[in-house]
Amino acid sequence: MDEMMITYPRRKAIRTILRQLIRTALQVLSDFSIEGKENLPKEGPLLVIGNHFSFLDPVAVIGSVPYPIEYVGGLRMPNAPQSVIWLAKLYGFLPVRRGSVSRDTLYASRKVLQLKGVLGVFPEGGSWSRILRPARPGAAFLASSTRAKILPVGLDGLTDLFPMIRKGRRAKITVRFGKPFGPYFVSDRGETDRNRLEEIGHEMMREIAQLLPPERRGFYSEDPAVREFAIAQAAYPWDGKPEE
Repeated sequence: MDEMMITYPRRKAIRTILRQLIRTALQVLSDFSIEGKENLPKEGPLLVIGNHFSFLDPVAVIGSVPYPIEYVGGLRMPNAPQSVIWLAKLYGFLPVRRGSVSRDTLYASRKVLQLKGVLGVFPEGGSWSRILRPARPGAAFLASSTRAKILPVGLDGLTDLFPMIRKGRRAKITVRFGKPFGPYFVSDRGETDRNRLEEIGHEMMREIAQLLPPERRGFYSEDPAVREFAIAQAAYPWDGKPEE
């Protein structure tokens, strides 16, 4: 944990190599495109947020940005194959135990942004659904306590990658960057007004929703039927039972 708390960027050589390998692999295995490159800021502090429908989501973002991005990720990856778990460990990430307060990781995440770094986080807190859900409080807390600019990204088609490969076809994968927004401020600790943090979370997710196809916008859809279905999908699996 000491490495994570003190340094940014870290693992520069291996991360540069992995970023190039990931982009090449996505281009070979799929119809891969990146939209909105003009929206990428030249430097941090920057909080990169996106929808989380697939265990491949962080891989796609890493392969799409020019930064040595640091990522917050779940300690357990129940849906990911061993090849992806191995890649995550090689790249390195800031682990969180879902359903609990990971204070060391929170400290390290804030440190990255305080050092004008780039931090990636998925506000939904997990990839158990394929439609957009409300944010957990962590991303809003980081945004408000560090006053970092926020870069939204919409990730589409990653859930199709392996099924299409098995059929001998190439999935269409799109990484779509929106315009940066924020910064937000609640208090120096980012936690004075929990209602305001919830509002910030919804604002974050609405920005992401605009970068997704209408049928994926879930809780933030304009279709009442889609929103109703999304409410049933929004329950956080680790409420009251933290990851072990």
